[in-house]
Amino acid sequence: MLTRFPFVLPGLLLGVLLAAAHGAEPPRIDPSTLTGKVMVGYQGWFNAEGDGAKRGYNHWARGGAKPAPGNVRVDMWPDLSEFPAAERFPTGFVHADGSPAEVFSSYLRPTVVRHFAWMEAYGIDGVFLQRFINSLSRGHSLAANNAVLENVRAGARAHGRVYALMYDLSSLAPGQADVLIADWQRLRRETRLTADPNYLRHRGKPLLALWGCGFKDDDKPRPALGDWRKILTFLKEDRESGGLALMVGVPSFWRTQSRDSIADPELLEILQLADVISPWTPGRYRTPEAATAHAAAVWQPDLAWCRAHGIDFLPVAFPGFSWHNMKGAPLNAIPRLQGRFFWSQILAARNTGAEMLYVAMFDEVDEGTAIFKVTNHPPTGPGEGVQFATYEGLPSDHYLRLTGLAGPVLRGELPAGEEPPGLKPVAP
Repeated sequence: MLTRFPFVLPGLLLGVLLAAAHGAEPPRIDPSTLTGKVMVGYQGWFNAEGDGAKRGYNHWARGGAKPAPGNVRVDMWPDLSEFPAAERFPTGFVHADGSPAEVFSSYLRPTVVRHFAWMEAYGIDGVFLQRFINSLSRGHSLAANNAVLENVRAGARAHGRVYALMYDLSSLAPGQADVLIADWQRLRRETRLTADPNYLRHRGKPLLALWGCGFKDDDKPRPALGDWRKILTFLKEDRESGGLALMVGVPSFWRTQSRDSIADPELLEILQLADVISPWTPGRYRTPEAATAHAAAVWQPDLAWCRAHGIDFLPVAFPGFSWHNMKGAPLNAIPRLQGRFFWSQILAARNTGAEMLYVAMFDEVDEGTAIFKVTNHPPTGPGEGVQFATYEGLPSDHYLRLTGLAGPVLRGELPAGEEPPGLKPVAP
């Protein structure tokens, strides 16, 4: 019975349950605005040998090889208990009980549609689908990106969610702005995605996200500010699409142009072309207390700057971080604390006055930021140094539930305490 739950169900989840009980269609998300929404990043970059994409075990293991001790690059293992055999792919790992450890492929439409079913069930509004510019020049990679886009469209349609495309431009070489422009023109022309009823709009126009403007690190090629100006100006004025609303992903310290941001007065000038600014925060703080302090010291004046310039502000929340198997770093480098770290950021966004939230990420098990269903019983060795993070014994849907609750909290529909709903308080 619902009265036995130790937390208040989000309105949409309750609506889904009641609609299902009466055989009615569940509520569908309003695609007309980003305001009031909680969006999750969707990588969709996982492949497996035999899925038809011809990319091997992309992102599960180094070089696309079959995942096994010594080559695995993810720090969490997906919970596949709801997946049929046709959507499971073998690995070189086994679970403690001797059963084979398997993975999924984002290339398979039923798998992606199932992910959207989870979003519907827990009241998550929709996704920013990642499209990595550096992977579009390779045939199989481009085909896989396009197939996943169609899978996402099918999932959004079937489960009443919204979606928008997010280009990651962090590896676009200077002077290559036309590569992005050409891909967008081709994609829009061939798929007509901005005419899709489930494609997210904002301020009366289709919303396109562009990530990576102004970052300081030099470990990869990045577009020059002149390239960003050209891209943003073209997309704002793109006659064939009627113009776009643009979300731009920037460093955490974009406004003060310190730490992770380049220092160039032109950056703030260019960002005034954006409709939404979204500072990237994963890795910028490591505890609930630090997240709260960051919101007060950084988000609050960021929001004030954005409002003064007629721009919307989209903060990013993440549940934790770990890239032990990919980088050899400590497991759970930024601990989840049973959701307390994540929840502190949701409250901080609300207290700051933010009207929207971006959760990174839905399916990112590479860096341990996933909020979808992850098993507490990951594979065991053999393999020196191979370890996997878990949800600390909590149900595999724990972060789906918290993400679904974030929307009502942000909109003021649900009162929320300092502790994540459903958790016992930490003993003094």
